[in-house]
Amino acid sequence: MCTPNDAAVLHALFHPNAPFGDLNEQNEEHLQEDTNQDCSFPAALLEEAHNLELIGVRAAESGDLKTALQRFSKAIELLPDRASAYNNRAQALRLQGDITGALGDLNHALELSRGKGVAGRQALVQRGLIFRLNGNEEAAKNDFLQAAEQGSDFAKQQLVLLNPYAALCNKMLRDMIQNLYVSNP
Repeated sequence: MCTPNDAAVLHALFHPNAPFGDLNEQNEEHLQEDTNQDCSFPAALLEEAHNLELIGVRAAESGDLKTALQRFSKAIELLPDRASAYNNRAQALRLQGDITGALGDLNHALELSRGKGVAGRQALVQRGLIFRLNGNEEAAKNDFLQAAEQGSDFAKQQLVLLNPYAALCNKMLRDMIQNLYVSNP
């Protein structure tokens, strides 16, 4: 079991760009979920898996999906019960066009994370995007709703886009602003 100090150290290591200072209660709950999930793994293996994921992310960002997939798969071999690497591998698989493989990894990440924490939110958002691209807006909406309830701003934006009334209001507002601009250049 992690102490609060252990949780803070793990959070600082794995989320270096996250803000410090006062966090609202909801964010503290999610921080605790994330660190509790990671605290169940041996520290040395966790660090190695995390480093492999970082290398994989950098490789994917540079377009080297083969290396990215190898690193994510190696991280999965090290810690097969950790959701993060499945989520990252799903992204690389999706970029390769392997939607079935990506959905398999996302479903596994969701099973392992129980849809909670950073990996759970990211898996819900990624799966929601795949569902939306495949025309399954109801399934996409369900995933975005779950991720939004956990604080994902991106999921909240997607829910607005899926709302036909919001889309109509946005169109009306855009048209009105355009008309004002044309009338008063």
